[in-house]
Amino acid sequence: MEAQECETSSLDEETSSFFNNGSSGDFEKRSDDFDENEDTRSELKFDRDLETEAERKKRALIEEALSNNNSTLKTWQNLAIAEYGLVGDDLRRKVWPLLLEVDPNNLEKTPLLEELSSHSEYEQVVLDVNRSLKRFPPGIPYKQRLALQDQLTVLILRVIIKYPHLRYYQGYHDVAITFLLVVGEALAFSIMERLSTDHLRECMEPTMEKTSYRLTYIYPLLSRVDPKLYEFMDGAMVGTMFALPWYLTWFGHSLNQYKDVVRLYDFFLATPPLMPLYVAASLVVERREEVFGQGCDMASIHCLLSQIPDNLDFEVILQRALIYYKNHPPNKLEGDVKKRVKNEAEQRKKEEMRVRRRLNRNNTLWVRFSNRMPSWLIFNYRSRYGLLFATATILLGYYAYYLKTTNSQHTFFG
Repeated sequence: MEAQECETSSLDEETSSFFNNGSSGDFEKRSDDFDENEDTRSELKFDRDLETEAERKKRALIEEALSNNNSTLKTWQNLAIAEYGLVGDDLRRKVWPLLLEVDPNNLEKTPLLEELSSHSEYEQVVLDVNRSLKRFPPGIPYKQRLALQDQLTVLILRVIIKYPHLRYYQGYHDVAITFLLVVGEALAFSIMERLSTDHLRECMEPTMEKTSYRLTYIYPLLSRVDPKLYEFMDGAMVGTMFALPWYLTWFGHSLNQYKDVVRLYDFFLATPPLMPLYVAASLVVERREEVFGQGCDMASIHCLLSQIPDNLDFEVILQRALIYYKNHPPNKLEGDVKKRVKNEAEQRKKEEMRVRRRLNRNNTLWVRFSNRMPSWLIFNYRSRYGLLFATATILLGYYAYYLKTTNSQHTFFG
């Protein structure tokens, strides 16, 4: 039962069945239900949570900065990083482009979905988009949800078509949908274009090698900020897979509260590209007592960390991550990261050799014998002469037996 609850697949099976098992054909047919030129964003409404007094004061600071011509990139970064972030989506629509220095008035024309459907990644993108139901606002009208899903598909395909060296990965849609919901389709493309060639570039390489390398930073960082927790998790061989969706989706896939997602996006847009790794380490430290409570068991710890509870104080987690980054920047961790990667590679090699020796011990006598014989002498796949040799041996044996039998018969009847 626990194993089922702990499964952290990137694909949401419940939502895929809702969309007829992710059929791309059904996905295309539904486009007939609405006018492609209809402005669905103007109809989409998010219920703004009641803002606290502190949040209202923060809102006033942001609005004042927006009206001040002397505001700089540093101004927007400080506002996005500080407590409460950018407060509301109405302000995010204005400040997010400023954080990435994207011109909201210089946007490319958006193509239709049918114009992009021939791309090799089309089917996979559609499948992932069909499974993204939980990322849409609850209660969103069916018609608008379908329109937004088509817009999300177009948004993703536009980026990977414009930059063919970038590879789509599962989880990319979790990032794209956040910007689509906040700033709309046209501006979301400019933002995703910028992020895909910068912050997310390593995640979009043909292999996950660099992504895996980056995740390794978590342990050298933990060894510095919480040695006891580091030794516990390292001893349990937890690894870094629990943090993979955090890093690939900026926590978008793993968080249930929309407000937490956009708050983290405020933070990541204003900080260096590796900051999600520092937030990951800070989150693990935040839950250290829960981790210790699992015992030194890899599966239990992985299960615990894979499920992020809704009651975490992310302001505390983010501010702690800032301190970590200041005190232990990536360049100071790099040496330990390389050592860890090298040790892990050597350990894997030793394990492979142990497995190979174990298999050799279990081999039959004939296999062990054949491994020590010249290749031309053995009837196996290694020599094209093996079959000829084996056939000749059988024929000679048969002929010798025949001669012996014939001679014996002549002697008996003398």
